[in-house]
Amino acid sequence: MSPEISKHIRSAALVLTVLTLSAFLLYSATDSDRLSSGSFSSSFATIFPSYLNYSSSSNPTQELEEILKNASMVNNTVILTTLNDAWARTGSIVDLFLKSFMLGDGTRKLLDHLVIVSMDERAYNRCRIVHKHCYALVTKGVDFHQEAYFMTPQYLKMMWRRIDFLQTVLELGYSFVFTDADIMWFRDPFPRFFPDADFQISCDNYLGRPEDMNNSPNGGFNYVKSNSRSIAFYKFWYSSRETYPGYHDQDVLNKIKSDQMITKIGLKIRFLDTAYFGGLCEPSRDLNVVCTMHVNCCIGMDRKLHDLNLMLQDWRAFMSLPPDLKNQSIISWRVPRNCSLDPLDIPVPAPPKMDVKEGGED
Repeated sequence: MSPEISKHIRSAALVLTVLTLSAFLLYSATDSDRLSSGSFSSSFATIFPSYLNYSSSSNPTQELEEILKNASMVNNTVILTTLNDAWARTGSIVDLFLKSFMLGDGTRKLLDHLVIVSMDERAYNRCRIVHKHCYALVTKGVDFHQEAYFMTPQYLKMMWRRIDFLQTVLELGYSFVFTDADIMWFRDPFPRFFPDADFQISCDNYLGRPEDMNNSPNGGFNYVKSNSRSIAFYKFWYSSRETYPGYHDQDVLNKIKSDQMITKIGLKIRFLDTAYFGGLCEPSRDLNVVCTMHVNCCIGMDRKLHDLNLMLQDWRAFMSLPPDLKNQSIISWRVPRNCSLDPLDIPVPAPPKMDVKEGGED
């Protein structure tokens, strides 16, 4: 190698070393400033932008308002569900939930009005893959990504955070249908709602009259109109968690539904018939009229997934029948199956899973 070439190589190596060292020092200074200021990494902001918008924006509800506006029907009504990582994974609850809209009778169009409210970063990341309206609901100091088992402290925090969030939606002027993600949507429910009620809710047990306060409400599905009465009611409901510590939102609702405060507020409550809005506690018997079916009265995600898959198979079989056979109601639900077992029992083998693709497409 000639001395001239060797000299050029040494010079190039020196320049490269200086540039590398400069870049390292610049990155270290920037990283130090970022850590000392308490802000999050740029990669987290890319995955979970709602966190930064919610926590640092001068108007923390701006992003939520924009999402609700984009998803809203003409009457300022949206459909809302909440989701954490345990229910958001591929092949889990959210895929079957979205699949039901695709298989339902006239429900596919309702996906345009569905907002998935993610309770943690992973759920938000998955939502952005499978759906177009996603909002990150951040609760500082709380991680909701794991399965929240019924009545555990984590479960109670999640349920009450949900009530607080729904009050915010009402205050922004949006009415909503709230639905748990373990509810299958088989028909458009809006024709079955009462036109003059402020708050209407599904039941674990329905006694035959929609105004009967002895009905057992289930907080997993409700339709609430945004007005001064519903906002006052949600404030009262949320504050009642302190009156009944250790209870979840549904049990507290059951305790306050006949309270004098409800009368003072003037809230009109109606309970939804399980013939149309059923569940495993009390199934809808006629597939010709069912709107939704909830995998309630069931603890454990594996059990829920088994019976949800079975339910979708039953619905698909019903929809494949000719009209005259549909009217004869020759097909009924095979659920509850695993959800009817005692927790100590060994589950029966799961049926073949539905062919669920990303985004809930067939």
